[in-house]
Amino acid sequence: MMKQPKITIVGAGNVGATTAHCCAAAELGDMVLIDVCEGGDLARGKTLDLAQAAPIMGFDCKLTGTDDYEDTVDSDVVVITAGMPRRPGMSRGELLEVNAKVVTSVAEQIRYTSPDAVVIVVTNPLDAMTQRVFQVTGFPQERVVGQAGVLDTARFRAFLAMELGVSVEDVTAMLLGGHGDTMVPLASCSTVGGIPVNQLIKPARLAQIVQRTRDGGAEIVSLIKTGAYYAPAAATMQMVEAVVRDKKRLLPCSAYCDKEYGVGGYYVGVPVVLGAEGVERIVEFEMTADEQTAFRKSVESVRELVKRMAQLDAVIASIGPQHH
Repeated sequence: MMKQPKITIVGAGNVGATTAHCCAAAELGDMVLIDVCEGGDLARGKTLDLAQAAPIMGFDCKLTGTDDYEDTVDSDVVVITAGMPRRPGMSRGELLEVNAKVVTSVAEQIRYTSPDAVVIVVTNPLDAMTQRVFQVTGFPQERVVGQAGVLDTARFRAFLAMELGVSVEDVTAMLLGGHGDTMVPLASCSTVGGIPVNQLIKPARLAQIVQRTRDGGAEIVSLIKTGAYYAPAAATMQMVEAVVRDKKRLLPCSAYCDKEYGVGGYYVGVPVVLGAEGVERIVEFEMTADEQTAFRKSVESVRELVKRMAQLDAVIASIGPQHH
């Protein structure tokens, strides 16, 4: 009998649990949901609930809820959603200090328990957290990737479809740069049924839709007082599927770019081919002058976050171990 892929999701909050639901429903593999909260009871409770949905929804996979990384050993894919979600009025930058500690701790564990895994990072601030996982695990750069662009393009596609009164299935979009306020939705690479979107929507209105896409996460936070989770989970599932089924999907993901796009050694959103090995290649293409300017600004904001993270590390190291 063929061995099922093993997928670990770290963090049993809204995004993690909904990702587990999406992946289980798509029968992508056996699922391990791990969370230290309440001694693992949160993860155990949610997987038990999910297991009881299986007979109704017709999916069949092994589901494990735990707080013990031993249960995650030899995972094929590890998804990191652990960390504090955004609160109303909170910037992604404000999440940096708290979530850098959480993500560092997770990366140290999976480095030993699943040394051959492809790691998909979802925790915000996304690009900086993906960089941190790469630094701590020491995994090859192609096996550490961030989920942002799939979510952001889905938001862009949804808003374009709403504007034009067409099916989302006929809208394609591309988006580059850091995840957050400086992301760069590319109107020049977005089409509806093959027709360039800038031939269908006036420039001023298109600019408003682009801005709404940038503010997509914040808009949801302001309404439900916590972060989005249905769309982030669906986006993450699409990336997990691309890896476990070796689909070679061309998707916008946060990937390590050195010479590519002149980034110089940072994780930023770019089009990649995603398959069994993770990021199998980065696709480069010509941007308009305005898009290039916006992309450079976005990369600079990622650099600043990574620099701030390094400064925080230096402060923590200078204080030394704490004794209570």
